[in-house]
Amino acid sequence: MKSLFRYTMPPGPCAYLPDAEASLEYEAVAELSRGEYLRYMLEGWRRFGLMLFRPACAACTSCRALRVRVDDFAPTRSQRRNRRLNEGEVELRIGVPSVTREKLDLYDRYHHFQEGAKGWRGHAPKDADSYADSFVVQPFPVEEWCFHLGGRLVGVGYVDSIPAPEASAPGQEGLSAIYFFWEPGAEKRGLGTWNVQAMIEEARRRALPYVYLGYYVEGCASMEYKPLFVPNEIRGDDGAWRSFRKA
Repeated sequence: MKSLFRYTMPPGPCAYLPDAEASLEYEAVAELSRGEYLRYMLEGWRRFGLMLFRPACAACTSCRALRVRVDDFAPTRSQRRNRRLNEGEVELRIGVPSVTREKLDLYDRYHHFQEGAKGWRGHAPKDADSYADSFVVQPFPVEEWCFHLGGRLVGVGYVDSIPAPEASAPGQEGLSAIYFFWEPGAEKRGLGTWNVQAMIEEARRRALPYVYLGYYVEGCASMEYKPLFVPNEIRGDDGAWRSFRKA
Protein backbone atom coordinates (compact mmCIF):
# COMPACT_ATOMS: atom_id res chain seq x y z
CA MET A 1 0.00 0.00 0.00
CA LYS A 2 1.13 3.55 -0.74
CA SER A 3 -0.83 6.26 1.07
CA LEU A 4 -0.60 9.83 -0.21
CA PHE A 5 -2.48 11.78 2.47
CA ARG A 6 -5.39 11.59 4.91
CA TYR A 7 -7.79 14.34 5.94
CA THR A 8 -11.20 14.87 7.55
CA MET A 9 -13.83 17.15 6.07
CA PRO A 10 -15.46 19.70 8.38
CA PRO A 11 -19.11 18.93 9.28
CA GLY A 12 -21.75 19.73 6.69
CA PRO A 13 -25.30 18.70 5.71
CA CYS A 14 -25.81 14.93 5.79
CA ALA A 15 -26.63 13.32 2.44
CA TYR A 16 -28.66 10.57 4.13
CA LEU A 17 -30.56 12.03 7.09
CA PRO A 18 -32.37 15.39 7.05
CA ASP A 19 -31.39 17.93 9.69
CA ALA A 20 -28.22 15.96 10.50
CA GLU A 21 -24.61 16.97 10.06
CA ALA A 22 -22.01 14.64 8.63
CA SER A 23 -18.26 14.45 8.21
CA LEU A 24 -16.08 12.03 6.27
CA GLU A 25 -12.48 10.97 6.76
CA TYR A 26 -10.61 10.47 3.49
CA GLU A 27 -7.39 8.74 2.53
CA ALA A 28 -5.90 9.03 -0.94
CA VAL A 29 -3.75 6.13 -2.10
CA ALA A 30 -1.43 5.56 -5.01
CA GLU A 31 -1.23 1.80 -4.47
CA LEU A 32 -3.57 -0.62 -2.71
CA SER A 33 -4.01 -4.39 -2.99
CA ARG A 34 -7.27 -6.30 -2.71
CA GLY A 35 -6.16 -7.78 0.60
CA GLU A 36 -5.27 -4.36 1.99
CA TYR A 37 -8.62 -2.99 0.94
CA LEU A 38 -10.41 -5.87 2.66
CA ARG A 39 -8.74 -4.84 5.91
CA TYR A 40 -9.98 -1.29 5.34
CA MET A 41 -13.53 -2.52 4.63
CA LEU A 42 -13.53 -4.53 7.84
CA GLU A 43 -12.64 -1.27 9.63
CA GLY A 44 -15.61 0.53 8.08
CA TRP A 45 -14.00 2.16 5.03
CA ARG A 46 -15.32 2.30 1.45
CA ARG A 47 -13.81 3.78 -1.69
CA PHE A 48 -14.28 5.39 -5.09
CA GLY A 49 -11.25 4.98 -7.31
CA LEU A 50 -8.10 5.88 -5.40
CA MET A 51 -9.95 7.68 -2.60
CA LEU A 52 -10.99 5.79 0.53
CA PHE A 53 -13.53 7.22 2.97
CA ARG A 54 -15.43 6.45 6.14
CA PRO A 55 -17.86 8.34 8.39
CA ALA A 56 -16.29 10.59 11.02
CA CYS A 57 -19.41 12.12 12.53
CA ALA A 58 -19.05 13.38 16.09
CA ALA A 59 -22.63 12.79 17.21
CA CYS A 60 -23.93 10.01 14.95
CA THR A 61 -23.05 6.39 14.17
CA SER A 62 -25.97 5.62 11.85
CA CYS A 63 -23.77 4.64 8.87
CA ARG A 64 -23.10 0.94 9.35
CA ALA A 65 -21.49 -1.45 6.89
CA LEU A 66 -23.76 -4.34 5.88
CA ARG A 67 -22.97 -7.68 4.26
CA VAL A 68 -25.08 -10.63 3.07
CA ARG A 69 -24.25 -14.22 4.01
CA VAL A 70 -24.11 -15.84 0.58
CA ASP A 71 -24.59 -19.53 1.40
CA ASP A 72 -27.58 -18.81 3.64
CA PHE A 73 -29.30 -16.29 1.36
CA ALA A 74 -33.05 -16.92 1.25
CA PRO A 75 -34.86 -14.73 -1.32
CA THR A 76 -38.13 -13.15 -0.26
CA ARG A 77 -41.30 -13.55 -2.30
CA SER A 78 -40.66 -10.15 -3.88
CA GLN A 79 -37.08 -11.09 -4.76
CA ARG A 80 -38.29 -14.35 -6.34
CA ARG A 81 -40.70 -12.33 -8.49
CA ASN A 82 -37.82 -10.06 -9.42
CA ARG A 83 -35.83 -13.08 -10.58
CA ARG A 84 -38.70 -14.41 -12.69
CA LEU A 85 -39.07 -11.00 -14.33
CA ASN A 86 -35.41 -10.53 -15.23
CA GLU A 87 -33.79 -13.94 -15.56
CA GLY A 88 -33.38 -14.78 -19.23
CA GLU A 89 -34.49 -11.27 -20.23
CA VAL A 90 -31.72 -9.03 -18.89
CA GLU A 91 -28.25 -10.01 -20.06
CA LEU A 92 -25.25 -9.45 -17.78
CA ARG A 93 -21.82 -8.82 -19.29
CA ILE A 94 -18.88 -8.59 -16.88
CA GLY A 95 -15.87 -6.74 -18.24
CA VAL A 96 -13.23 -4.08 -17.69
CA PRO A 97 -14.31 -0.55 -16.63
CA SER A 98 -14.40 2.07 -19.37
CA VAL A 99 -15.96 5.43 -20.13
CA THR A 100 -18.51 5.72 -22.94
CA ARG A 101 -21.10 8.30 -23.90
CA GLU A 102 -23.82 5.70 -23.34
CA LYS A 103 -22.74 5.16 -19.71
CA LEU A 104 -22.41 8.88 -19.00
CA ASP A 105 -25.91 9.55 -20.33
CA LEU A 106 -27.37 6.65 -18.33
CA TYR A 107 -25.63 7.86 -15.16
CA ASP A 108 -27.09 11.36 -15.60
CA ARG A 109 -30.62 10.11 -16.37
CA TYR A 110 -30.52 7.94 -13.25
CA HIS A 111 -29.44 10.79 -10.97
CA HIS A 112 -31.92 13.22 -12.47
CA PHE A 113 -34.67 10.66 -11.83
CA GLN A 114 -33.58 10.12 -8.22
CA GLU A 115 -33.68 13.86 -7.54
CA GLY A 116 -37.41 13.79 -8.12
CA ALA A 117 -38.18 10.30 -6.82
CA LYS A 118 -36.16 10.36 -3.59
CA GLY A 119 -35.18 13.97 -3.09
CA TRP A 120 -31.52 13.52 -3.89
CA ARG A 121 -29.67 16.80 -3.87
CA GLY A 122 -28.74 18.63 -7.05
CA HIS A 123 -26.66 16.50 -9.38
CA ALA A 124 -23.87 17.83 -11.57
CA PRO A 125 -23.63 15.80 -14.80
CA LYS A 126 -20.61 13.50 -14.94
CA ASP A 127 -17.94 14.27 -17.50
CA ALA A 128 -15.52 11.65 -18.79
CA ASP A 129 -12.72 12.65 -16.39
CA SER A 130 -14.81 12.59 -13.21
CA TYR A 131 -16.43 9.31 -14.25
CA ALA A 132 -13.00 7.79 -14.84
CA ASP A 133 -11.77 9.04 -11.45
CA SER A 134 -14.70 7.32 -9.73
CA PHE A 135 -15.02 4.08 -11.66
CA VAL A 136 -12.16 3.45 -14.08
CA VAL A 137 -8.87 4.54 -12.46
CA GLN A 138 -8.46 1.86 -9.80
CA PRO A 139 -5.69 0.60 -7.48
CA PHE A 140 -6.42 -2.99 -8.53
CA PRO A 141 -8.57 -4.62 -11.23
CA VAL A 142 -12.29 -3.93 -10.80
CA GLU A 143 -15.22 -5.55 -12.60
CA GLU A 144 -17.76 -3.58 -14.62
CA TRP A 145 -21.16 -5.27 -14.68
CA CYS A 146 -23.27 -4.10 -17.63
CA PHE A 147 -26.91 -5.15 -17.90
CA HIS A 148 -28.61 -5.13 -21.31
CA LEU A 149 -32.25 -5.48 -22.26
CA GLY A 150 -33.02 -6.00 -25.92
CA GLY A 151 -29.49 -4.90 -26.77
CA ARG A 152 -29.83 -1.64 -24.84
CA LEU A 153 -27.72 -0.74 -21.81
CA VAL A 154 -30.07 -0.49 -18.81
CA GLY A 155 -27.74 -0.86 -15.82
CA VAL A 156 -24.08 -0.47 -14.87
CA GLY A 157 -22.43 -1.65 -11.68
CA TYR A 158 -18.87 -1.65 -10.39
CA VAL A 159 -17.76 -4.54 -8.21
CA ASP A 160 -14.64 -5.41 -6.22
CA SER A 161 -13.83 -9.10 -6.11
CA ILE A 162 -11.68 -10.09 -3.14
CA PRO A 163 -11.01 -13.82 -3.44
CA ALA A 164 -9.39 -16.11 -0.91
CA PRO A 165 -5.84 -16.17 -2.35
CA GLU A 166 -5.49 -12.41 -1.89
CA ALA A 167 -7.55 -11.98 1.25
CA SER A 168 -5.80 -10.74 4.35
CA ALA A 169 -8.65 -11.91 6.59
CA PRO A 170 -9.58 -15.52 5.81
CA GLY A 171 -13.29 -16.17 5.95
CA GLN A 172 -14.17 -12.52 5.19
CA GLU A 173 -13.75 -12.65 1.40
CA GLY A 174 -16.46 -11.56 -0.97
CA LEU A 175 -17.81 -9.34 -3.70
CA SER A 176 -18.18 -5.69 -2.75
CA ALA A 177 -20.61 -3.36 -4.50
CA ILE A 178 -18.99 -0.03 -5.37
CA TYR A 179 -21.90 1.61 -7.19
CA PHE A 180 -24.86 0.76 -9.41
CA PHE A 181 -27.09 2.90 -11.60
CA TRP A 182 -29.96 1.96 -13.88
CA GLU A 183 -32.32 3.15 -16.59
CA PRO A 184 -35.31 5.05 -15.12
CA GLY A 185 -37.48 3.83 -18.00
CA ALA A 186 -36.96 0.27 -16.73
CA GLU A 187 -37.88 1.12 -13.13
CA LYS A 188 -40.52 -1.63 -12.88
CA ARG A 189 -37.89 -4.30 -13.45
CA GLY A 190 -36.23 -3.58 -10.13
CA LEU A 191 -32.75 -3.65 -11.61
CA GLY A 192 -31.12 -2.62 -8.33
CA THR A 193 -32.58 -5.71 -6.69
CA TRP A 194 -31.60 -7.84 -9.67
CA ASN A 195 -28.02 -6.55 -9.50
CA VAL A 196 -27.69 -7.62 -5.86
CA GLN A 197 -29.22 -11.03 -6.58
CA ALA A 198 -26.76 -11.45 -9.46
CA MET A 199 -23.88 -10.56 -7.12
CA ILE A 200 -25.03 -13.11 -4.56
CA GLU A 201 -25.33 -15.80 -7.23
CA GLU A 202 -21.89 -14.97 -8.64
CA ALA A 203 -20.31 -14.93 -5.17
CA ARG A 204 -21.78 -18.38 -4.54
CA ARG A 205 -20.37 -19.61 -7.85
CA ARG A 206 -16.92 -18.31 -6.85
CA ALA A 207 -17.22 -19.82 -3.35
CA LEU A 208 -17.04 -16.38 -1.68
CA PRO A 209 -18.88 -16.16 1.65
CA TYR A 210 -20.09 -12.54 1.58
CA VAL A 211 -21.52 -9.79 -0.58
CA TYR A 212 -20.70 -6.37 0.89
CA LEU A 213 -23.37 -3.75 0.18
CA GLY A 214 -21.70 -0.68 1.65
CA TYR A 215 -23.37 1.45 4.29
CA TYR A 216 -26.88 1.03 5.61
CA VAL A 217 -28.47 4.06 7.28
CA GLU A 218 -31.74 3.41 9.06
CA GLY A 219 -34.26 6.06 8.08
CA CYS A 220 -32.69 6.74 4.67
CA ALA A 221 -35.18 5.72 1.95
CA SER A 222 -32.43 5.13 -0.62
CA MET A 223 -30.94 2.37 1.54
CA GLU A 224 -34.05 0.54 2.71
CA TYR A 225 -33.49 -2.20 0.11
CA LYS A 226 -30.18 -3.36 1.57
CA PRO A 227 -31.30 -5.24 4.71
CA LEU A 228 -34.01 -7.02 2.67
CA PHE A 229 -31.34 -9.46 1.46
CA VAL A 230 -31.28 -11.92 4.31
CA PRO A 231 -29.66 -13.21 6.36
CA ASN A 232 -27.21 -10.37 6.75
CA GLU A 233 -24.71 -8.94 9.20
CA ILE A 234 -23.94 -5.40 10.27
CA ARG A 235 -20.72 -3.92 11.62
CA GLY A 236 -20.94 -2.55 15.15
CA ASP A 237 -19.12 0.42 16.66
CA ASP A 238 -16.62 -2.02 18.15
CA GLY A 239 -15.73 -3.41 14.70
CA ALA A 240 -17.45 -6.76 15.25
CA TRP A 241 -19.90 -8.13 12.68
CA ARG A 242 -23.19 -9.30 14.14
CA SER A 243 -26.34 -10.89 12.79
CA PHE A 244 -28.75 -8.13 11.79
CA ARG A 245 -31.80 -9.47 9.96
CA LYS A 246 -32.57 -13.14 9.49
CA ALA A 247 -34.51 -15.05 6.86
